[in-house]
Amino acid sequence: MGLVQVFSLKNIFINTIIGPASSYCFTFLASHSCTFVMLFGMVQSGTQTLKTFMCNSKFIYYNLQFMKKLIFSFLFVSPLLVTAQKPMEIMTFNIRLNTSGDSLNAWPYRKDKVASQILFYQVSLLGVQEALHDQMVDLQQRLPGYKYSGVGRDDGKTKGEYSAIFFDTARLQKLDGATFWLSQTPETPGSKSWDAAITRIVSWCKFYDTETHKIFFAFNTHFDHIGQVARAESAKLLLKRVNDIAGNTPVIVMGDFNAGPEDEPIKIITNNQNPHYLLDTKKYSETPHYGPSGTFNGFKNSEINDAPIDHIFMKKGIKVLKHATISETWQGRFASDHFAVLARIVVE
Repeated sequence: MGLVQVFSLKNIFINTIIGPASSYCFTFLASHSCTFVMLFGMVQSGTQTLKTFMCNSKFIYYNLQFMKKLIFSFLFVSPLLVTAQKPMEIMTFNIRLNTSGDSLNAWPYRKDKVASQILFYQVSLLGVQEALHDQMVDLQQRLPGYKYSGVGRDDGKTKGEYSAIFFDTARLQKLDGATFWLSQTPETPGSKSWDAAITRIVSWCKFYDTETHKIFFAFNTHFDHIGQVARAESAKLLLKRVNDIAGNTPVIVMGDFNAGPEDEPIKIITNNQNPHYLLDTKKYSETPHYGPSGTFNGFKNSEINDAPIDHIFMKKGIKVLKHATISETWQGRFASDHFAVLARIVVE
């Protein structure tokens, strides 16, 4: 075979096989799997054509076989690895109950702001606190594609505040869920114990992530604002129930704990001497925390102090990429008297 023929065949190989194949590889990433069918068919056809046309050129033929395997790995294995690590935004948000006493900060003036924050940050999993039933209805109407799980704390139905969990149905599928009360009789609706001023609950869900094929649990709560004993005992009960319900499955625990990092309830939750302890996502974020440290603003010009009382905790198999406190205002007005707390996580 002459030198001119060799270069001619090289050009045929590059222009006919490699060029289109490379193009299809990158098109796949912006398209979908049917591209691979076209690509694989093209390479398969190219193999037969090249094999017949160049029966004496085993070097190029076998390199084409290698290329097919490389393309297969690139198109099928790599996307699976990327998908399995796809991050998810989670948020805890005390939205402040609907009371006319808040004047221009009352819920009717804030509901669109709350919903817009959730949608803008593309939250897949949201825990809300202080939400009355009419507020749940308002949010459901403003969050297309989301559903919620949870009940009113006073009767286990619709009366009283919810500590509900909203989830994006395009990504998450609810497998199970329930609510228990932070009391000595956790299965009794409306129950309270110790020195609690108000009935308090925990709502939880078991989820299947349709994009990563991972299963995890989410718990959402709101600890009492008065009873110190109640908050401490609630922390102990929460740890026990999380372990009983979720076992070794990855867990997210979020809520308004009415306690800062140096207060007893948070120390109980994060005490690594307890085998059921939880980790603070803020401390384990791969990038530094963004936004104010404090999470309660009381509808004032800024946060009341630097100690956060709204937290997102985790347990087993969770990686935290980012953590933030969301503090936007609209003409000086906040969406709530609490800032939303956001974390970008990967369930491993």
